[in-house]
Amino acid sequence: MSEGNVVRVGAGVYGGSFLTSEYGVTLPFVVPQETVELSASIDVLRIVEPSVERIEPRCPHFGTCGGCQYQMMTGREQLRVKRGILRDQLQGAGVVTPVEIEAAGGEEYGYRNRIRLRLERVDGELRFGYNMRTTTEFLPITTCPIAAPILWATAEKLLTSANTQDDVAFWMNAASEVELFANDDLTRLQVTMLCAPRTKAKQGSLQRCLTALQQSVAEVVGLSAIASDPRTGPTGRTLDVAGAAGLNYRVLDETYWISRGGFFQVNRFLLPALVKTVCDGRSGDVAWDLFAGVGLFSRVLAKSFAQVTAVEANPIAAGDLQVALKKLGAQHRAVQASTLEFLQKALVQRERPALVVLDPPRAGAGREACELLLSLGTREIVYVSCDPATLAQDLAVLQQGYRIASLKLVDLFPQTFHMETIVVLERKG
Repeated sequence: MSEGNVVRVGAGVYGGSFLTSEYGVTLPFVVPQETVELSASIDVLRIVEPSVERIEPRCPHFGTCGGCQYQMMTGREQLRVKRGILRDQLQGAGVVTPVEIEAAGGEEYGYRNRIRLRLERVDGELRFGYNMRTTTEFLPITTCPIAAPILWATAEKLLTSANTQDDVAFWMNAASEVELFANDDLTRLQVTMLCAPRTKAKQGSLQRCLTALQQSVAEVVGLSAIASDPRTGPTGRTLDVAGAAGLNYRVLDETYWISRGGFFQVNRFLLPALVKTVCDGRSGDVAWDLFAGVGLFSRVLAKSFAQVTAVEANPIAAGDLQVALKKLGAQHRAVQASTLEFLQKALVQRERPALVVLDPPRAGAGREACELLLSLGTREIVYVSCDPATLAQDLAVLQQGYRIASLKLVDLFPQTFHMETIVVLERKG
């Protein structure tokens, strides 16, 4: 390609880029319907005709940081782009898709209740950062506008405390990453340090580190250090703990206990809408909540179903789930198992629920689990997905016995290409 070619920007593709009308290339950080001038190496030289949906990014690291892809366009355009990507993914897999895809958005910044930051020395100074775009190279940052304000404020206090407090300095130097997790109203905060597996400190060091941090950030109630291999990540071994063992997190009328290391949805503004979409108006004898986590949906479903079985493989989340469901009555149960293991056993025992809710990780439920759900034959399935590509693969299997009754995109991840989708499936015939 020669320099100076002008192309028109088309639809978005999953991953954060956009198709062009000519040359079959994709470009980052452009907006549909713009015309842009390209270099010979297919880089954007300039925006010739900007879209009316183009805005100024709020983050100074946007474009260099690997976290966000869409800060250059309005929230309404992000929803439009994501709906198009979702439809393309489903139709590309042969999924019969309804004409209407509902979409719900919310606050576009400050929404994340959890972030994980890398920690490295730059010119002899400890700095927090993320990966540079398309690489694993460290990018020091000075702010993160999509995070709840208290999270970045706490990160800054950790850096300053490391300059004056020996115990803070020890743990900060031992850590390769730090995770910060806040509750719903930002009044409580857990800090987790991911450290080298052989890290050893003097007795009481982590507690002193917590005490020092609380002097500047009173909301920090717990601190933990876990072993993390630089090549493979967390090993599952806890090095030391101090303070509270977890957080209470309130959504609608429910208060969830999340132990250290437990998973919870990251968008603090849209969780009520997510729960209502999944649970409202559904009732019956038996409901299953698969990939249940700490029971975000099963706790609510227990109010309208005679019996709820919640299935979770992660031992930390499964433990929290078991305690929570026990309080709701002996008829409800928590099962620590993979969804696949549970379905295999349930089919042999001929269990049949009225409703199945599943909220798998990005890898999806998988073909075998979907085939077992087909054999199960429950009248309604609500599938909550955080990845449209694996959702499309799973729906291609499930549509052999189900049709899509409704399809809703809930934008839990503004400024990024990620999306949450809720699909209601009804049994054919």
